[in-house]
Amino acid sequence: MTNNKVVLNWLNEMAEMTKPEKIVWIDGSEEQLEKLRAEAVATGELIKLNQEKLPGCYYHRTAENDVARVEDRTFICTPTKEEAGPINNWMDPAEMYAKLKKLYTGSMMGRTMYVIPYSMGPVGSPFSKIGIELTDSIYVVLNMAIMTRIGKAVIDSLGDNTDFVKCLHAKKDVDPEERYIVQFPQDSTIWSINSAYGGNVLLGKKCFALRIASYLGMKEGWMAEHMLILGLENPKGEVKYICAAFPSACGKTNLAMLIPPEYLKKKGYKVWTVGDDIAWLRIGPDGRLYAINPEAGFFGVAPGTSEKTNFNALAATKKNTIFTNVAINNDDNTVWWEGLDKNPPENCTEWTGKQVNGKTFDGKLAHPNSRFTAPAINCPCISSEFENPQGVPISAIVFGGRRAKTAPLVYQARDWEHGVFVGATMASETTAAAAGAVGVVRRDPMAMKPFVGYNMADYFAHWIEMGKKLDPEKAPKIFHVNWFRQDDEGNFMWPGFGDNMRVLLWILDRCENRAGAVDSAIGYLPEDGAVDTTDLDLNPDVLKELLSVDKDIWMEDVVNQKEYFAQFGDRLPKEIAKQLEILENNLK
Repeated sequence: MTNNKVVLNWLNEMAEMTKPEKIVWIDGSEEQLEKLRAEAVATGELIKLNQEKLPGCYYHRTAENDVARVEDRTFICTPTKEEAGPINNWMDPAEMYAKLKKLYTGSMMGRTMYVIPYSMGPVGSPFSKIGIELTDSIYVVLNMAIMTRIGKAVIDSLGDNTDFVKCLHAKKDVDPEERYIVQFPQDSTIWSINSAYGGNVLLGKKCFALRIASYLGMKEGWMAEHMLILGLENPKGEVKYICAAFPSACGKTNLAMLIPPEYLKKKGYKVWTVGDDIAWLRIGPDGRLYAINPEAGFFGVAPGTSEKTNFNALAATKKNTIFTNVAINNDDNTVWWEGLDKNPPENCTEWTGKQVNGKTFDGKLAHPNSRFTAPAINCPCISSEFENPQGVPISAIVFGGRRAKTAPLVYQARDWEHGVFVGATMASETTAAAAGAVGVVRRDPMAMKPFVGYNMADYFAHWIEMGKKLDPEKAPKIFHVNWFRQDDEGNFMWPGFGDNMRVLLWILDRCENRAGAVDSAIGYLPEDGAVDTTDLDLNPDVLKELLSVDKDIWMEDVVNQKEYFAQFGDRLPKEIAKQLEILENNLK
């Protein structure tokens, strides 16, 4: 499929090490993919679901020890430990290569190696980057066909260029003790072994689109961020775009596919999804920040997804989707998971393969991290700009976390530098769903803690540098939101879901200098009446409380921020230290 010598030499070297029985190039044709689906069904790797109710949909079950991303087995291998920073697991590249080569040797004997050329972003876009993944898993091939643009068009677009990310994946024995997901940023290389779970083996996703891409962005002057991209259309038909970053369990996908409340829907407001997970951002020739979603699909968590919580995400799964580790309803060969509805099937197969009565079974029918891989084009609210090779212009950047008392419903950073600080101090409090104590503050700067491919302090510095290159008149304004503020009885005070749009409208009005705000110790808060609460059963006193800033609680948070930043030592940008000092003085 190619005469690119660098590609072919690398392929030969990897094949010599892994020793596959045969090598198959993935050309991206439906005919080839259909043959692979049939083969996977014949071996039991996939189960074909009810084609009348779920056309083109398949089911896959992973090993019980292989159901999620493994942060403790994920490494950033840079020449020095300092380059990887205090947050990442590090090993010397030469040592790691030696260790992995032993594991990879002969790992594909008796198996087929599939060669998947893929593009992150529309093929040929100035934003896009090309990867080639070698894998011995049909499951990986079929997921990559949904999540990225694959095949002949990609390898043709690469031509003789040597600028591609080299990705090697081998299932081997799916042994958790020998499982490694390793990024070598300086070599544009990703090696994954002993896993067959999506997040560890779809190497275009977090491994490339965030860890390697964040490093490339730092080197080349752009940004790879763990952010949704949504377009908000007003009744005049004008669309403004927002990027937003949230730690897990903070409603990111729900916001990306938000359905406006009835009152705003009737007025003509609409939301369009450009991306639900990752944004690549570049400065355009006009000095504005533009974003693309480098992915072509959604790799979503199934439990909790329903018509009520996320109608659009559920609609996206109705055809050509791969479901992983959910339950199967044996009566009609469809799928079920907790939160889909209140009627677990009686006759069903739970996620490990046991036949059970779902109504009397006392465990989880679907794994809590069970997934769907769905084409983005299935989503009813997918943006017409989804394939725009130039990306969409970003008006606002929103950070958020899950805080019971600290952060107000919404506030605005005073300028870009302050906004970077707001992102750098982003945090969530642990919920009962997480292991360990409840209410512990977990810092997750820009929601990138597990995904920055280099030193986090240098990542903060890169954000500050990007701000200096933007046209100050056109730079996105930066905000923080908290949908999870609680009253003294522990009840959520804000209705959330579709009503979050009311906050987004204030944010966009601020970007256009149309809405009022009052200054506070932490930034600009909406003035009285600035957040539209029409048709919302919300006591004005509750809204006042939602927008209040408790200085004592914030002073406690400043202590926590100082402890967090201390780990970066002298590498922490002075601008971040200065913003921390300003916050502390304001609170005093």
